[in-house]
Amino acid sequence: MLKRIFVAAALLSQSVLAQFTPPKADKAPHQTPIHGVVLSDDYYWLRQRENPKVMELLKAERAYCDHFMSRTAERQETLYEEMLERIQQTDMSVPYRDGDFTYYTKTEEGKPYKVYCRKAYPETNATKEQVIFDANEAAEGNKNFRVGVIEISPDGQIAAISTDTGGEEKYTVTFRDLRGDRDLPEKLEDVSGDLAWAADGRTIFYTTLDEAHRPYKLFRHTVMTDPKGDPLILHEKDDAFFLSVELSRSRKFILITSESKDTSEVSFLNARLGQNRLTIIEPRRKGHEYSVDHHENRFLILTNDGAPNFRLVEAPLDQPGMDSWRELLPGRSDMLLESVDAFKGYLALMYRQGGLPRIAIRNYAGVSQDIPTTEPSYSIAPEMNPEYNVKHFRYIYTSPITPTSVYEFDMDSGETKLLKQQPVIDYDPELYRVELVQVKAADGQMVPLTISHRKDLVRNGGAPAVLSGYSAYGYSAAPSFSNADVSLLDRGFVLAEAHSRGGSDKGRTWYDDGKLMHKKNTFNDFIACAEFLIANQYTSPERLAIRGGSAGGLLVGAAATMRPDLFEAVVAEVPFVDVVNTMLDPTLPLTVTEYDEWGNPDKDQAAFEYIRSYSPYDNTVAAKYPNMLLTGGLNDPRVSYWEPAKWAQKLRENNTGSNEILFKIELDAGHGGMADRYAALREEAFVQAFILDRLRVPEPVLTEKEKKEKEKKREQQRKKRQK
Repeated sequence: MLKRIFVAAALLSQSVLAQFTPPKADKAPHQTPIHGVVLSDDYYWLRQRENPKVMELLKAERAYCDHFMSRTAERQETLYEEMLERIQQTDMSVPYRDGDFTYYTKTEEGKPYKVYCRKAYPETNATKEQVIFDANEAAEGNKNFRVGVIEISPDGQIAAISTDTGGEEKYTVTFRDLRGDRDLPEKLEDVSGDLAWAADGRTIFYTTLDEAHRPYKLFRHTVMTDPKGDPLILHEKDDAFFLSVELSRSRKFILITSESKDTSEVSFLNARLGQNRLTIIEPRRKGHEYSVDHHENRFLILTNDGAPNFRLVEAPLDQPGMDSWRELLPGRSDMLLESVDAFKGYLALMYRQGGLPRIAIRNYAGVSQDIPTTEPSYSIAPEMNPEYNVKHFRYIYTSPITPTSVYEFDMDSGETKLLKQQPVIDYDPELYRVELVQVKAADGQMVPLTISHRKDLVRNGGAPAVLSGYSAYGYSAAPSFSNADVSLLDRGFVLAEAHSRGGSDKGRTWYDDGKLMHKKNTFNDFIACAEFLIANQYTSPERLAIRGGSAGGLLVGAAATMRPDLFEAVVAEVPFVDVVNTMLDPTLPLTVTEYDEWGNPDKDQAAFEYIRSYSPYDNTVAAKYPNMLLTGGLNDPRVSYWEPAKWAQKLRENNTGSNEILFKIELDAGHGGMADRYAALREEAFVQAFILDRLRVPEPVLTEKEKKEKEKKREQQRKKRQK
């Protein structure tokens, strides 16, 4: 019965679609004279959010997208049910100890958000669970609710909870007295999300946002007082710098970082004293980046001074400046030191070597041991390790075929213990393979490419494939498991992730060679990876889709405008594609802070010409474009909704072929999409249905018996959820 309903709906919507044409925005030429040329933008007016015509267009775009995709309604439901069936919906995270309590989150079937809980330590039969915060109750009445952070005071008595209800990443902080399970009266508004408690458990530090959405002021708040009287501790006046604040693991110092894309300055306060005067570790100097942790009578500092891939130094607490720095670990050309976690007896060093992430545990006598890994491509990172004087280190390990796993490493013995692996129902990792290959780029550089697929894949060029990437801001590729991706793998897909320049996969030079006046290397690397997949018969152009979000949306957008012949489908999620116009407007969030990533086209003519030469919006000319799905969020503070809205108009105007250009706008979401876990699955099913439809991938043929069993199982699941 359900199938007949979906088929009927699909046929009806296709007949309705015949009456639809893609939304067409009015043209209102806008000219920008700069560096001897005049930029003309017919769709500049779409920035006018309060203009009723803008909202009419956005709603029309969503309606058109939904009507077109209604042909895939049954497939979307199939994918959603598959993804849901693989999830253990009622579940609990691995508890971690912090002081007198163990903390964990849990999910309950049918509820979209986490519940944050704790129990007294050590547990007994009489130990009761205390709910710190139930996001499901708090989210009622909000379409896109998101928890930022929950920070517990050092004495365990008060929880500071930051939440966002509109996707704008403007958080409100509330306080809950955990002794009496009651909410305190005050709220902190328009907070960035960073919070740090002082040692007294009644004083908390937080940062607020300016009009460009930049964390720029640090305040101190005392619980049970009016926030209007909170003293200002630091005002970061340089528009290129963001403020952040944290409490050191030792809980001795409040660490405040002012940071641009290539420069940092760290200050500190004694967490046990009430003073407001900051001490600077080392004054900022253009191009000098460093980060700080505390250990006993010294600060441990990762610095790129004299070491592009960073080195580790120490400094005494009373003389923390560079003149007192003593080197502990020198920089190396073949190893990027990414971060350091200091414990009383050990250091955990996160580094990259050979394109892969690694973690080394090192005692203070200099003896080091690496946490073992086994797969050719994977992700590994620290998990929750809030306590300072411990001998166990927790970390997360995952790969495209290995579900996320939480391990505990004994820093004394070197033994590793699996605490929990993400439950994935009816999933057998032995059916799949992950590879890491090296692809020769246009200039001879070797680009790592992670590839995953079923072991029974026949490499004859006929398999559908999705190539994804990000490669910006120095963020390295993080090949990881996705429950949703299993649906594609089981339909014969090859899934690949490019480690293009722009990330730090192969060290700091890998990042530097993919930013500013070298940004095109990112796009050329990505295209080389696509060509490798085709040349080695993993797939073919008519079976290849590419996918990326935000700066990854720029990546796939640039690839699509440079080589529209190479791809059949493109998914560009919240894509940064109107690069010239965005970087010419310093009032927009992030623009000034990102001059060090892309260049300043207003002040630098060479930067202007270079950005203009790759910006997807500016390079959309007459061509046969792939099928495209663009997404956007009306409340997105990072990539404004008008970037994909404008690009959709320009793509359709210049498309010489018949492939479809869709724009899916979320009117209640921001940059991260929907936080509701079920809504997020629906979004993913929508995207996958688009890819399957545009690559013409048929659904698996099932016997009548298999169909009945499958439908029976899903009907049981639906009834269970309804209850």
